[in-house]
Amino acid sequence: MLLCIDTGNTNTVFSIWDGTQFIATWRISTDHRRTADEYFVWLRSLMALHRLEVTIGGCIISSTVPRVVFNLRVLCNRYFDTRPLVVGKPDCLLPAAPRVDEGAVVGPDRIVNTWAAFDRFGPDLTVVDFGTATTFDVVDTDGAYVGGVIAPGVNLSLEALHMGAASLPHVDITRPAQVIGTNTVACIQSGVFWGYVGLVREICARIAAERGRAMTIVATGGLAALFDQIPDLFHSWDDDLTMHGLRLIHDYNREMGNV
Repeated sequence: MLLCIDTGNTNTVFSIWDGTQFIATWRISTDHRRTADEYFVWLRSLMALHRLEVTIGGCIISSTVPRVVFNLRVLCNRYFDTRPLVVGKPDCLLPAAPRVDEGAVVGPDRIVNTWAAFDRFGPDLTVVDFGTATTFDVVDTDGAYVGGVIAPGVNLSLEALHMGAASLPHVDITRPAQVIGTNTVACIQSGVFWGYVGLVREICARIAAERGRAMTIVATGGLAALFDQIPDLFHSWDDDLTMHGLRLIHDYNREMGNV
């Protein structure tokens, strides 16, 4: 079985692929101080709780936090006796290399999402990922990542507003009942929610205009379902896009004799 690990700035997700489907997915806060032994005790406890008896035969990691990769490598080596593939490293082959400026570094999560979206939705895509940052990834006709846009994430914007203005409270994001707020919390929620709807519409429209063709818009990330309430903002949303991409990249490396 394959263990897929996706580390973001806030959370790290572990999923187990049995060859036909993901049979378990668990989430833990991202902490570079967490050791390989701690990861294993946590994973083993969850496996026991769900009565899962599995043998991990492969591992693949995508991480936007470089400091956690070492301990994740140790986890895979020590407890699963396997050399993990790490997306973005030279020894991890990609079906289509990113086409960006020479020397530019592309986040591994963006590479993974690009290929997963291409596999599921075809070419000419804009992938909108609502994570710690809100990213827009442009997918070419052959599945290659060809650039994108990075904006502050929704929750990051809320936190910055709270930290930067002493009189404004911290609020949870939700779709407001109306645009015009009649109290401070409703005003903030309306500004952030409708502000991000406008941001997504405008950036996606400008990407399509610059590309000179229609682009399919695919959303992913924790808040994608919230914004999917707005008609025609996305063509589709996919909450397991990253894990699907990790599995595809591992399959590609196996087919190429790299694992």
